[in-house]
Amino acid sequence: AKGYLLGGICWFAIPFSLATSLGLASTALMLPISSSEAGNGLVPPAVADHLLGEAGSALILIMLFMAIVSTGSAESIAVSSLVAYDIYREYINPEATGAKILWVSRVVIVLFGIFMGLFSIALNAMGLNLGWVYLFMGVVIGSAVIPLWNMMTWSKASGTGAVIAAWSGLVLALIGWLVGAKIQGESVTVATLGTNEVMLSGNLIAIFSSGIIHYIYSKFIDPQDYDFSTLNENIHLVEQDLSGLGEQQQDRKVLRHAKRWIARRGYLLTFVKIIVWPILSIPAGVFTKPFFAFWVLLSIAWGFGAAITISILPLFESQDEIGKVCSGMLNYILRKKVEETYAEEEPAAPAKTLEEEEPAPQAAKALEEDEHTLVSQAV
Repeated sequence: AKGYLLGGICWFAIPFSLATSLGLASTALMLPISSSEAGNGLVPPAVADHLLGEAGSALILIMLFMAIVSTGSAESIAVSSLVAYDIYREYINPEATGAKILWVSRVVIVLFGIFMGLFSIALNAMGLNLGWVYLFMGVVIGSAVIPLWNMMTWSKASGTGAVIAAWSGLVLALIGWLVGAKIQGESVTVATLGTNEVMLSGNLIAIFSSGIIHYIYSKFIDPQDYDFSTLNENIHLVEQDLSGLGEQQQDRKVLRHAKRWIARRGYLLTFVKIIVWPILSIPAGVFTKPFFAFWVLLSIAWGFGAAITISILPLFESQDEIGKVCSGMLNYILRKKVEETYAEEEPAAPAKTLEEEEPAPQAAKALEEDEHTLVSQAV
């Protein structure tokens, strides 16, 4: 739970700290960046290249590569899991084994990757830049946010109502988006559809309309009374493999405590970032010099705090495991060196021949008895 919360806080440094530092730096340095280049996300590499040269470009490229790889892998795994478990195993092959599901997941990952690559090429060919697609994403998927939230937290939520609300919200958002572009720009074009006001209207309609529809449907048309305590009974594991879960991950008391912990802090963080922060910024209007200095200071502190958290905290929390690994590697290396040194200083003794072999204990005892008998006879 703590990891998810800290991850969200650290992620906010990307749009907040980078936009404040690199975005304002491009304006302060008067770099020749056009609006289309800015929409394509070329401001950070332009500023980094201007300030640090080739090193800055390399750093931005590494950061971009890591962001794309992590996001792309997460999306690929999410889509493959949905198809493999919720479609293939649920409706096509309920008796599918783990190996079969893994094969389906791999096929879906390949197909999804090819589709997304071709789709990206098509978007670029249509002249839709990164900023346009990013804002339009809220119009398309925003209608699913509140219905999904209700399904996970509200016992009265209707599954049928969630589907109806998501699709209805999407239709209403697209209508509001197109109408907004027509009203503001007098014509529906890529440019008018991509303005902040039009995109904002589409996003808000998608989110709030679906929430209202789902609430009305669940409250008055198809009310449910779902018992969340029975949720585990409906989760069917593949081959009942619990090897990846420790005792704490299966302890219901620990899970309930983690749920309360993340819920309280999650609600508080959401309230601060969505309501308190914008409300406190409204009176400022056009930023004064002191307010702008405070904004920059806050963004710098947030960025450095996020960097320190994601760099130092994992090492601190995993110090026991890291110590065991390093100790094992050191012991292995030292033992190997000792064995090599011992082998060089004391070469192995040559193998004994049959004549040199020591007599067996029984043979030695018999020989001793024969000698004693001969001595007795001589006496």
